[in-house]
Amino acid sequence: MSEDKQKISKFLSYVLRHRPDEIGLSLDISGWASVSELIEKSKSASVDLTEELIRELVRSSDKQRFALSEDGTKIRANQGHSINVDLALKPQLPPEILFHGTASRFLDSIRTDGLKPLSRQHVHLSFDEATAIKVGQRHGKPVVLKIKAGEMHRAGREFFLSENGVWLTERVEATFLEFPV
Repeated sequence: MSEDKQKISKFLSYVLRHRPDEIGLSLDISGWASVSELIEKSKSASVDLTEELIRELVRSSDKQRFALSEDGTKIRANQGHSINVDLALKPQLPPEILFHGTASRFLDSIRTDGLKPLSRQHVHLSFDEATAIKVGQRHGKPVVLKIKAGEMHRAGREFFLSENGVWLTERVEATFLEFPV
């Protein structure tokens, strides 16, 4: 992805996940924004969007961060919101083990408090270790934690699977975590 497209993708993540108000954008209860309104309101942030560019970013994003409505008139972030949206995800049966990438400097607090969503709505979990390592690298020296997702589910915890394959849950108590040696 070119540097310009990467900047625009980060801008879309910012306004669709965290701060639509920064450009005066309205999201519905499910996090959808009008594509035409997004294009118009983005001008105030000196971001030049077109319908074609938005479709290309949605289609080419390796992390599939965004989704377009079937008719292409609305866009939303698939997960990662710090604002309250209802993605209308249905509870799913998770695999026995999921993974969470973090930085080593956070291990002490995670051992005490488990994984909490902090500013987001959910804790994000990966199906594979490779993805978790990439996530952890964004925050410092990466560490991968194993999540006993099957055990959590049997204990009554809910899991959701976002459109882009990220597993979501409300929180992960430390008893359901396996820490690296």
